[in-house]
Amino acid sequence: MKERGSLFVLDELERLQNEIAVSISQAATEKELSEIRVKVLGKKGTLTQLLKRLGTLPEKDRKEIGKKANQVKESTEARIEEALFLLSERERKEALEREKIDVTLPGRRIPVGKRHPLTQTLDQIIDIFSRLGFEVVEGPEVELDYYNFEALNIPKGHPAREMQATFFISEDVVLRTHTSPVQVRTMEKKQPPVRVICPGAVYRCDSDPTHSPMFHQVEGLLVDKGITFADLKGVLTVFVHQMFGKETKLRFRPSFFPFTEPSAEIDIECFICNGKGCGVCSQTGWLEILGSGMVDPAVYKFVNYDPEEVTGFAFGMGIERIAMLKYGIHDIRLFFTNDLRFLKQF
Repeated sequence: MKERGSLFVLDELERLQNEIAVSISQAATEKELSEIRVKVLGKKGTLTQLLKRLGTLPEKDRKEIGKKANQVKESTEARIEEALFLLSERERKEALEREKIDVTLPGRRIPVGKRHPLTQTLDQIIDIFSRLGFEVVEGPEVELDYYNFEALNIPKGHPAREMQATFFISEDVVLRTHTSPVQVRTMEKKQPPVRVICPGAVYRCDSDPTHSPMFHQVEGLLVDKGITFADLKGVLTVFVHQMFGKETKLRFRPSFFPFTEPSAEIDIECFICNGKGCGVCSQTGWLEILGSGMVDPAVYKFVNYDPEEVTGFAFGMGIERIAMLKYGIHDIRLFFTNDLRFLKQF
């Protein structure tokens, strides 16, 4: 018959085994299972403390009680390992459920880039003039002073040079301030009839919400026998109506350019106030879009054209200016910031 102390230890082992089973079944995380392991099997754990009492028991009961204690220890470890495995499996299934892919769903569209608003505007300008019979020609952006100024009737010391705010690379080499030099180069190589437009980047020392050190222009030239100011008006009226709509009102306003005479600037009715006057149009009701005029006979002397035989007209416009008017943009710098929120609107 076992002594009272031995019976107490056996009862404690049985009670501890039941408590451990309940605790493990209620554990919901690896952390909780780890805490149970330490609480029971650690150096100061309940089972460890109970085993220390074996030495105080009668020798005849130690073997049986020790065997029972080992069973409790082994069953505790086995239950914890099983609980950890089930917990891991549950978490894996939950992750698979969260991350599963429904292959029947349509695929995500790959974002497709769009053409820059300046490119769209330039393409439209080129398309309009191409249908009017104009050929696209290009030339160097680093230009000789001769082509940029002198051959356009702007000799050294001419006041018009100050209006250009030029970037000089050397005394005779500049970053072109307009694409008009391409017209001169074209006339040097080709006899009339000449009907070209010259798009490209140009450079001037200027920077504010409506001006940029680098911007883009399209300049046009038509030289042939019998060309008059009426031809200029007809071509540019068609352009304005194609670009801004047939209902757009326009006017030709006298102006001055060194390489054209007579010269005119073209204004369109302000699209903000419909001609009534507002801050955008400086209360005039009109917005300037381009400059134009009949080619000055002095220019023909540089390209060996006979001003008695041929006449012609030229015009020029800023692509940024056209785009700003067409799309209602008030800051030219937006074209160059590459902000996708701005670009996605076009």
